[in-house]
Amino acid sequence: MNYILLMTGTKAGVDAYRTWSKSDIEGHFAFLGGLNKELTESGEFVANDGLGGPEHARIVRAGNDGLPITDGVFPESKEFLLGYWIVDVETPERAYEIAARLSAGPAPGGNRTVMPIEVRQIMTKRATEL
Repeated sequence: MNYILLMTGTKAGVDAYRTWSKSDIEGHFAFLGGLNKELTESGEFVANDGLGGPEHARIVRAGNDGLPITDGVFPESKEFLLGYWIVDVETPERAYEIAARLSAGPAPGGNRTVMPIEVRQIMTKRATEL
């Protein structure tokens, strides 16, 4: 089963992260790289990427003529999507374990980030199969 693990954050959290020391940032990225390597070696890794901030986000709808109508930027957003991982695991519990590890990434002073990670199963059936 494929699951998407969605990492969300706040502007205050991102601003605080930007004040971390170079060694704290390097340590955090080393942790993430190590976890990605473990997931790749176990065959559970599918994909991951960080996303641009809400200052680059737009909501797009089709206008009556089919042309895009955009809304955004969203500086007032309380929380926003920072990035995602897609994993291929046998059980939802395994996806939760991986999400917990992501949530507990290292932060300055020996602390943990405790980032919220939303876990959602990716539906694999096509609309014609439902």
